[in-house]
Amino acid sequence: MFGMGLPEILLILVVAVFLFGPERLPGLAKQAGSFLRTARHMLDNARNDLADELGEDFRDLNLRDLDPREIVRRNVVEAMNNDNTDADDAPELPPGRQPLGFGERPPYDSDAT
Repeated sequence: MFGMGLPEILLILVVAVFLFGPERLPGLAKQAGSFLRTARHMLDNARNDLADELGEDFRDLNLRDLDPREIVRRNVVEAMNNDNTDADDAPELPPGRQPLGFGERPPYDSDAT
């Protein structure tokens, strides 16, 4: 639930008991429950109104496709599945330039720095 485990929930309860006292805690819990129930009801109404207005388009809308993590994951998997080892896909070097060999150091111009 919201990335919180049992220790975090217990800590929140202990802090609430110290802040509000055991006498007021049941009333505050009732108010919080009422607020959450009202908020959930309002969100459900808004979702239903939006679905009625948009109709078929709303049912086809998949918000998970817009998640940046999902987009990155899909592109990484696609890149891993593609076989990019073809020599035709490799960039061509300008004429007269050869790639450096293993352990070979690139030329260094001390005047350029």
